[in-house]
Amino acid sequence: MNSVTSQIEYIFKIEDLDLFKQKAFAWASPFPLISYLDSNQYQQDTPHSYEGLIAVGQQATLIKSADDTSVNAFDQLKALHQQTQDWLFGFMAYDLKNEVERLSSKNEDHIGLPDLLFFQPEIVIEIFEKQVAIHSKTILPGAIFEQIEMTKPLKVQAIAKKPDVKARLSKEYYLESVEAIRQHIIEGDIYEMNFCQEFFAEAYDMDAEQLFLLLNKIGKAPFTAFVKWQDKYLCCASPERYIKKVGNQLISQPIKGTIKRGQTPEEDAQLRDMLSKSEKDKAENVMIVDLVRNDLARSCKAGSVKVDELFGIYAYEQVHHMISTISGELRDDVHFVDAIRNAFPMGSMTGAPKVMSMQLIEHYEKSRRGLYSGAVGYIRPNGDFDFNVVIRSVLYNAAAKYLSFQVGGAIVFNSVPDLEYEECMLKAKGILTALGLREN
Repeated sequence: MNSVTSQIEYIFKIEDLDLFKQKAFAWASPFPLISYLDSNQYQQDTPHSYEGLIAVGQQATLIKSADDTSVNAFDQLKALHQQTQDWLFGFMAYDLKNEVERLSSKNEDHIGLPDLLFFQPEIVIEIFEKQVAIHSKTILPGAIFEQIEMTKPLKVQAIAKKPDVKARLSKEYYLESVEAIRQHIIEGDIYEMNFCQEFFAEAYDMDAEQLFLLLNKIGKAPFTAFVKWQDKYLCCASPERYIKKVGNQLISQPIKGTIKRGQTPEEDAQLRDMLSKSEKDKAENVMIVDLVRNDLARSCKAGSVKVDELFGIYAYEQVHHMISTISGELRDDVHFVDAIRNAFPMGSMTGAPKVMSMQLIEHYEKSRRGLYSGAVGYIRPNGDFDFNVVIRSVLYNAAAKYLSFQVGGAIVFNSVPDLEYEECMLKAKGILTALGLREN
């Protein structure tokens, strides 16, 4: 029997959206494989079709390493969806670039997640403002709803033991590297490059669920995600959408341009205005917009790719971001998975031109990015999908007791090394606050 038609779906009313989310997360947390997505009721510039999505249990699973060249990850994902015709949840790590282009990754990886993991869940819970839809292939939806309603929410409390966080790159090396990247720009090798650095803690015991709850409370980001696979975790408070498909429309919303929030309404308005007028940030943003337009054009009907909004300024809990929106109409002869592949990795996390930028990223960075600057999301049975950009995120390997988070920014001709380092620290603020290493 077809996997979609065999599942049971019911709609249940809810009175308190936040409380139901808290209970549902606590209910899902014991499962060995979890995908929990939360839009935090943020609809302003990143419209969602849901308030939350939860997937647990697994009927079919696709796991792939980019180092395995015998099969292509995207082709396998296409085959899995064709086979199941069902919901799929999962992630694509940055190093799948090696399958999209003739590249390699030699830097060390201390987390050990696969480069691609998608699973067909046994249970999917769609959370809306006033109701939830429960899809289940095993337990009756009414029983699941009852279990969730009876579940006690996890208490949000401070991290008991603060980690001893170290920088993989010295500040001196970071500053020197920014200057070296600027030289590549001067010589015409690239126009812009996203340069990131890792911060890590070793021999650290952590409650990943607790950290996620703290991070989500602090960030309230529209593309928040918690992924658990065995003893490895992603706690993600991303503000950025990579790519979305609704019907035959593709939408991408790259972020380039960041400034802190003000302490008063007046200061906040001034900072917002500064970002909107920043020629440096506009230059960063428009270069990535052009790159995304080219990426979408590979999959879209001729003349359909357009910039819906350029240099939009949007407020988040701790920063203002400059966001542009690009859309296009998917060609009938292009499979939706190929549309994802044609735009991967996202231009906001590489630079322009893409291939040379990724080669230089491999040279100057000293940690394998892994899931950081990859994408987490879902594919619906009809082929519609939505994926974030994995930034503002903590990765944790519980068996190795290794915690990692990376931050970075776009380097352009007029970048000032010290200011780029300050921007990295601004982007790390939410994570450092959640870890108890900085006041909010």
